[in-house]
Amino acid sequence: MLVKALEVGYLQTNCYLVTDEDTMDSAIIDPGGNSNLILDYVERNKLQVRGILVTHGHFDHCMGLEEVQAALGCPVYMSHKDLGGEINSAFFAGWEVDPPDETVFVSEGDEIRCGSLVFDVLETPGHTPGGLTFRCRDCLFTGDTLFRMSCGRYDFPGSSSLELTHSLEKLRDLEGDYEVYPGHEGSSTLEYERRFNPYLLRPWDL
Repeated sequence: MLVKALEVGYLQTNCYLVTDEDTMDSAIIDPGGNSNLILDYVERNKLQVRGILVTHGHFDHCMGLEEVQAALGCPVYMSHKDLGGEINSAFFAGWEVDPPDETVFVSEGDEIRCGSLVFDVLETPGHTPGGLTFRCRDCLFTGDTLFRMSCGRYDFPGSSSLELTHSLEKLRDLEGDYEVYPGHEGSSTLEYERRFNPYLLRPWDL
């Protein structure tokens, strides 16, 4: 499985293109902007995009959603808990996610099938009410919940330090090791974060 990260949008959000190299079935995670860059990568590599996954509803993770989905025509998967303008009020007053008709609202335990790729849905709120982590094979796409040696902010409208604590504990307590692909900056592994990330060592200190 190939994971390609493209930095997109104002805040250099990681947009991930996840591809099964045997079938070229692909999923896009967090099209946060620069839709032409994303679509050009899809076209140049002849990807068969089967779904668009959104970890949470902040503008920098879904500003390119409308254009990318319109071009590709595939379903969108996200949480209904991030609808409405409150969570983005600190950035753009009145702006909110406008999911297309092809959106499927998912929750804990759901399974998303993008051709030969299968993603498990983990609810990881705290940074936003509808924060999701997507697990595919040995990879975790954690959005703005867990970063390399850090975690997501919890001082935005709709954020909750208590919920983020529980979400970090949930990720920490997963069995085995995973590659961790966060919403910003570089990747890591879950075992590394368990050993060295202060927010996984003591999440209750948030």
